[in-house]
Amino acid sequence: MEAAAQAGVYINSVCGGDGICGKCRLILKEGAVKVEPTTLLTRDEIKKSYVLACQTKVEGDIVVEVPPESREEKGKILVDKDARRFRGLYAPLKGKVYFKYDPLVQKMYLELSPPGLQDNLADHPRLYRQIRRQRKIPIMQTGLKIMKTLPRTLRENKWKITATLGLRGETVEVIQVEGGDTTKKNYAVAVDVGTCTVVAHLVNLNTAETVDAEATYNSQRIYGEEVTRRIIYAEQSGPDKLKQAVVGDINNLITTLILKRNVKLNDVMALVCAGNTTMVHFLLGLDPARIRKEPYIPACTSPPPIRAAEVGIKINPRGLLYCLPSIASWVGADVTAGILATGLYEAEELTMLIDIGTNGEIVIGNKDWMICCSASAGPAFEGSGVTCGMRAAEGAIEKVNITKEREVSYTTIGNTKPRGICGSGLIDLVAELFTSGFIDRSGRLNSYKGKRVRERNGELEFVLISADQSATGEDLVITQPDIDSLIRAKAAIFAAINILIGSLNLEFEDIGKIYLAGGFGNYLDREKALTIGLIPDLSLEKVQFVGNTSIMGAKMALFSREALEVCYEISRKITYYDLITHPNYMDEFMSAKFLPHTDLDKFPHLCIGTAGTSQR
Repeated sequence: MEAAAQAGVYINSVCGGDGICGKCRLILKEGAVKVEPTTLLTRDEIKKSYVLACQTKVEGDIVVEVPPESREEKGKILVDKDARRFRGLYAPLKGKVYFKYDPLVQKMYLELSPPGLQDNLADHPRLYRQIRRQRKIPIMQTGLKIMKTLPRTLRENKWKITATLGLRGETVEVIQVEGGDTTKKNYAVAVDVGTCTVVAHLVNLNTAETVDAEATYNSQRIYGEEVTRRIIYAEQSGPDKLKQAVVGDINNLITTLILKRNVKLNDVMALVCAGNTTMVHFLLGLDPARIRKEPYIPACTSPPPIRAAEVGIKINPRGLLYCLPSIASWVGADVTAGILATGLYEAEELTMLIDIGTNGEIVIGNKDWMICCSASAGPAFEGSGVTCGMRAAEGAIEKVNITKEREVSYTTIGNTKPRGICGSGLIDLVAELFTSGFIDRSGRLNSYKGKRVRERNGELEFVLISADQSATGEDLVITQPDIDSLIRAKAAIFAAINILIGSLNLEFEDIGKIYLAGGFGNYLDREKALTIGLIPDLSLEKVQFVGNTSIMGAKMALFSREALEVCYEISRKITYYDLITHPNYMDEFMSAKFLPHTDLDKFPHLCIGTAGTSQR
């Protein structure tokens, strides 16, 4: 699998090479291999020379075919860079720009007076003096490299220079001195390091505009779809490969962005990163082993600003890397960014933020207090670990409807032939299967067979798209294990919500607003999310889908020192509620593994019938 990844061919792997998911099927064409026995391949597949990549040792030169179902999908990942919510310092809750524009890295054009007998101040303090004449900066620092080149730079440019200033805690550092006026060339990158995807936005620090955006799949996925799998791999083999993978992804995205927009690498002066706690550990090369072991203590939750070059990120060699503060081992900087972006920390009414992803996070609070928890939902909402699942990329089915005649209609991202189904489409599909009677409240496919339901390899499956209509040339299906996986994911999140609400002696009706965040599509049907029991039974007017709030918050922090300070304030103020040791979590989880829930009193506004459920 590593050899394939080095060649740019990515093979599906949910279990991280443990041989228990069966997603890495290959067809051996030539050569000798040693194969470990497995029950995940049928006799027919073994006869056709199928093997599992992670359970096959190469003993010489070989030729293999990677079948479509084992390939990591290609296609451009959905990046919503043009949405209003991604521009400048706009926040959904406020509906306006409300942070002072004061970027973390700024350029100043300076014209210094040359020294003389009456003004014999040295070059370095002379620079500081001129900066302070134009800005109130009490504490400054400069590296030795700048001091070595400063005398020549000043004199060769007739004392007309541009100083780049970067915030480092309570100190402002002169990180670069250039000849002439280069103030118009000041760029930075905001990055969301997700478990499944890495998203990067190139921004102009002078105008607070997003120049362009790109995304890629997190290359760490060959070591496991879930965070815990990657931590285990790092414990066994060291964290270097995982660090190199994510740093490589970030560098590739930066290179793509600057080439597209004709920006020089040396003009990119800063990078702000948001991500879950483990992803930030991998990025910085920190040991994540203790994150998954009691008492679940990370190495660091608020990393100080450092040179981006220290971790191998390729921007200006003097450029700074800011990692937003995390909250706890299982609630990371992506949630801090989400709280910032939605303005939850300033809300008058009780507000809930639900970040739906591989690790689901829930925040409840307002301007007076905040509390959060996390639940391991698995990768189903991001299209991983599902037979025909894919991330939100071109060709992904994002909307599904099943008519009374049991005909399927759908919408794909990019309006192209379907290649798979992403998270929002999966939520739609399970809700539609339920309301149309294809599955019961436990999520079991009905045993009758027909045009859509069939049995294969001893399991029932629903044929969503026939082979002649799909881009892959094969049927796109959802199997019983796929449905079970999605129901487990929604159950994990709802159980966490229910416990958090109960622990606070609140009722669902006390919640005034719910923000749904996540990068699993460009929309989420709130009614269908309610139908499957993913969100509480509240008026849908209270529910708002806000997309990728991690990248949104990272950009806000990049554009405003005040916003960055609010991030630190959020991480200090919020309380983490640990569900790992909660005695009732498993009971709540099991109760939520029904559609919409075992206790129908929790969903009084849903009408439950023999065929399924429908919104009143």
